[in-house]
Amino acid sequence: MHFVFMGVSGSGKSTVALRVSERLGLPYAEADAFHPAANIAKMSSGVALTDNDRRPWLESLAAWIGEHDRAGATTIMACSALKHSYRDILRSKAPGVAFIHLDGTTELIGERLRARADHFMPPGLLASQAATLEPLGTDEAGWVLDIACSPEELVEESVRLIRERGDAG
Repeated sequence: MHFVFMGVSGSGKSTVALRVSERLGLPYAEADAFHPAANIAKMSSGVALTDNDRRPWLESLAAWIGEHDRAGATTIMACSALKHSYRDILRSKAPGVAFIHLDGTTELIGERLRARADHFMPPGLLASQAATLEPLGTDEAGWVLDIACSPEELVEESVRLIRERGDAG
């Protein structure tokens, strides 16, 4: 199985996903690290990425999942995965991909974005991401967790959900 922590920038997906991977001893990928320099420059200047900008990035993420799937490894990934079509690409190289959508109010996420200084995503792109976000469909394996909970609570709940699937520690 492969678990993708998804949501808009500032939802806590990197923080929670990394802690879950450490807790369960599973390989972890930070999707932002896969972005080409052109994408980072575009977002840093406040310009939203297009689907064409995202496609090669998503395909590289799917390839990472596929490599680990062929090796028989369960994985954890932090990736915005905002649209159903993006999640389709992530699922394209492995059958067992489930999503953990970290969701919360735009106000709370905006506060978090304004408080962090170590990320290329400017708070001004939150509205664009929120408009792009498509909730998990009935045909998609996954769960929605409320980010009003503490990171520790989100880690605990995520670990419980993953263990219930019988795929990790």
